[in-house]
Amino acid sequence: MADSRAALTEEELMRMSLENPELRFERKPDGTLVSISSTGGISGNREAKAVAYLLNWVETHDLGEVFGSGTGFILGCDTVQSSKLVTLLMPDAAFVAKGRLPEGWDQGEDTFLNLAPDFVIEICSKTDDLEASKAKMQESVSYGVQLGWLIDHQNEQALVYRADGHITQYPATAILSGEDVVPGFKLALKYLL
Repeated sequence: MADSRAALTEEELMRMSLENPELRFERKPDGTLVSISSTGGISGNREAKAVAYLLNWVETHDLGEVFGSGTGFILGCDTVQSSKLVTLLMPDAAFVAKGRLPEGWDQGEDTFLNLAPDFVIEICSKTDDLEASKAKMQESVSYGVQLGWLIDHQNEQALVYRADGHITQYPATAILSGEDVVPGFKLALKYLL
């Protein structure tokens, strides 16, 4: 049976989010809404660190904009008004390169961003399903994310996803790189584990 929420437009999703700030969800390409659970102190701290490290680098080097875990990105659609079902992605941290955001994106009414971020960080907490997180990263890359770090605390590793489909596994001792997507950005994985 189809989920009746699948027919919600992006405007309705935004209204629902604004009216229910305690709820966070993503929408899969088939229209299914997936609830994102609130994080505890440890996971929240890791997410905050990911955003802080990324934001510091991006702002210092004037590379673009950084977004936190509450930001929704509409993937797979040219216009937000389209009735076509699209994916709603809410990564733990995201970067969009300078010049990619539409004119006036930061003025007027708050809306989901209608583009794929260039770079995302997902932190897989104890309550997250690793396989579902991997699928989310694969899906994100298929919609235009150029680089993604999946931080797997349970297995003390990171999986790095690239636009060309290549996935690399790194141990806890690794230094992760923003490669050519976030030029010069490097971070010891241990800071996010």
